[in-house]
Amino acid sequence: MMWRGRDLDHDVALDVDAVVVGTGAWGSIAARALARSGARVVAFEMGSDHLASDMTQREDEMLPALFQDRAGRMTDDLAITVLQGRGVGGSTIHNTNLCKRIAPEILELWQRRHGVVGCSEADLRPAFESVERLLSVAPIPDDSVNANNDVLRRGLAALGWRGGKLSHNRTGCQKSGFCELGCAYDAKNNARKVVLPLAIEAGLELWADVEVERVLHQGGRVTGVRARAASGRPIEARARVVVLSASAVGSVALAIASEVPDPHEQHGKRLRIHPGAAVAGVFGDDGAQTIQGWKGIPQSWECTELLDLREGSDKRVWILPAFAHPIGSAVTIPGFGAAHMRAMRNFGRLAVLSAMVHDETMGHVYLARDGRPALRYPMLESDSAQLALGLRSAAKLLLAAGAREVIVPGIPPIRATREKDLAAVDASFARPHGLPMTAVHPMGTMRMGEDPRVSVVRSTGEHHHVKGLFVLDGSLFPTSLGGPPQIPIYSMAEHLSRHAVEAARRG
Repeated sequence: MMWRGRDLDHDVALDVDAVVVGTGAWGSIAARALARSGARVVAFEMGSDHLASDMTQREDEMLPALFQDRAGRMTDDLAITVLQGRGVGGSTIHNTNLCKRIAPEILELWQRRHGVVGCSEADLRPAFESVERLLSVAPIPDDSVNANNDVLRRGLAALGWRGGKLSHNRTGCQKSGFCELGCAYDAKNNARKVVLPLAIEAGLELWADVEVERVLHQGGRVTGVRARAASGRPIEARARVVVLSASAVGSVALAIASEVPDPHEQHGKRLRIHPGAAVAGVFGDDGAQTIQGWKGIPQSWECTELLDLREGSDKRVWILPAFAHPIGSAVTIPGFGAAHMRAMRNFGRLAVLSAMVHDETMGHVYLARDGRPALRYPMLESDSAQLALGLRSAAKLLLAAGAREVIVPGIPPIRATREKDLAAVDASFARPHGLPMTAVHPMGTMRMGEDPRVSVVRSTGEHHHVKGLFVLDGSLFPTSLGGPPQIPIYSMAEHLSRHAVEAARRG
């Protein structure tokens, strides 16, 4: 059953076994597990429910609808745009379907360095396999690699670098190229399409357009939540278990606003975001439409030549194809007036690669004066150097694939036709405010581990200081992943949700 808070015309009081806050990858899996256990469970989603028929493929309409802060969320110094989903299904509605498991090196590091138990590769393998079956994860067929992705494939072959084809979770894809604006063809096997219907069938009550304002707790035990519908009506739900699945920004902001005990001041600390930036290559002669990167599946190849996930590595960059639609491109491509118009006329001949950093910077989520979450991210020099390495390498790949010119947006922009022209792309160039940066993977603000002095929740996901309060989202990750978080998030939720089920049964 689904309710819409914008239509609510009366106050609501609920008495349930469990509340789930957020309905993305984590929240949907947790809600399904709880509902299937026989618990009475309600899930609250601050965003709206968007159907395939609502996906207009217009940037001006879908970005404000599908993203937090109308796609305007940024670090508090306004240096990095942080894109996060908002709506039933969370970020699975707008992501580009990339599917990779957590690397063994990362899981081993969490165990050895951060005291995480019960989450080894062997422990998680059944969850990975279950989730991949549920979402119909499969490699992208060769004939579905579009021209923008083929540029990366050609560049890798020319340089002899490591990389390969990716797997996605999509069925019935029409290759329209608008994945990040929501799929008008309902081809994404996302939380809204696949997981939440199973949870609702098992008895989940799902409320869209309802923002949870406070987690209720007393005497070291959770007692429920207080929320407000978009119509303005209050909702209170009493519960023995509360699961926070509102993202590494939303969950910890709610915990701070709710004055959840934090004796070691760990809430919101050690934020990682995978900061990244893009490089464009111009292909073909004047007038030739050789790439048309907006057509087809957006991201089907990766470069892992510069991605060594072992601790202490000096290669921490993941390179992927990227492409922006006209508005996104226009605000990124350097130039003004007639010069900018000439650059935009190359839109059909642009291939774009993105360099994303497996970051060591430890940021901080806090509440601003207006009570809204804010992100502080003082980017380390070492991460700027890694981003510079990634940008130079992306440019090399584009040149090796046949680009006649590469453009690194920055202040000032760098245009190169030869590899030696890229020397200026260094750590001083690849710094906050030095070039447009974007992040889409906030992690780590409520880390898991067995030591409450340096972690927020146990390895089960339960809060160290509040019984019955579980955190099941990217907040748990002790470090950056160095890869797409979709399958890690679904799978960790599958693995850990049983602990929330047991807590709901114990009462």
